[in-house]
Amino acid sequence: MSNVNADRRVEGDWWSEGIPPNVRYGAGFYCETAQIFRFMRSRRDGAVSLGDYVSCYAGCSFAVGENGRATVGDFTLMNGALVMAEELIEIGSYCLISWNVGIADSDFHPIDPAQRREDALALAPYYKGRPPRPPIRTAPVRIADNVWIGMNAVILKGVSIGENSVVAAGSVVSKSVPANTVVAGNPAVVVKQLLATDGPG
Repeated sequence: MSNVNADRRVEGDWWSEGIPPNVRYGAGFYCETAQIFRFMRSRRDGAVSLGDYVSCYAGCSFAVGENGRATVGDFTLMNGALVMAEELIEIGSYCLISWNVGIADSDFHPIDPAQRREDALALAPYYKGRPPRPPIRTAPVRIADNVWIGMNAVILKGVSIGENSVVAAGSVVSKSVPANTVVAGNPAVVVKQLLATDGPG
């Protein structure tokens, strides 16, 4: 059972388009609106792959670039996450991802000032002399099973988050997080070790 029909339209959706054909989803997929896929630029098959009983609420957004890919495991709930994949973002099963969480596998703009200026020209839609964009650095993001990411957290490129871990609200995660830990702050640091029997609180 799912609220997506055979035509890939979400029941009662105000958004005029259905779920893109290169988005795969499993049994029991809940999608509040297909608008969450409005920034999909990838045309590759399986650009987004969602497991069984994944829930995606209206605040979510999958911004997947031409060569990007994103995967989400079974029973993961996303209640407002922005997934920005130019290469690869992998999210495990049984994860809870809260409002305004940003997950990015790229810087999206060059660090070098001269290249950043060139990038600004390349991105101006009505500039007639638009140059090609400079190369953009990417590194995959991997989030393991049973991870809870709190509201307004940011997960940056190249980061892995180990299973059962918690990212506190408002954290900026720029380095990988071990399994069974709570991290908080900007930059995020370990504030607690979790036992296997501990809950997220």
